[in-house]
Amino acid sequence: MANVYIEARPKGRPEGTRIDDFVVEDHADHVLGTFRTQKDAIDWAKGKGHAPLTARVRHLNDKKKPDHWRAV
Repeated sequence: MANVYIEARPKGRPEGTRIDDFVVEDHADHVLGTFRTQKDAIDWAKGKGHAPLTARVRHLNDKKKPDHWRAV
């Protein structure tokens, strides 16, 4: 089961700003899917056999730093 990352778009925006959508990305930043809600993205990833991770803090989302992510 591969880890995938659920990220809010637009990327790098501070907490409290508007979220347009959520994307599921692999470790190389390839977008695997785009969804209206974080729950939809998580459900899709789990349905495909992936282990979804979400950012602990929206603007801290460096995939090379495990402390930035939590399993859902």
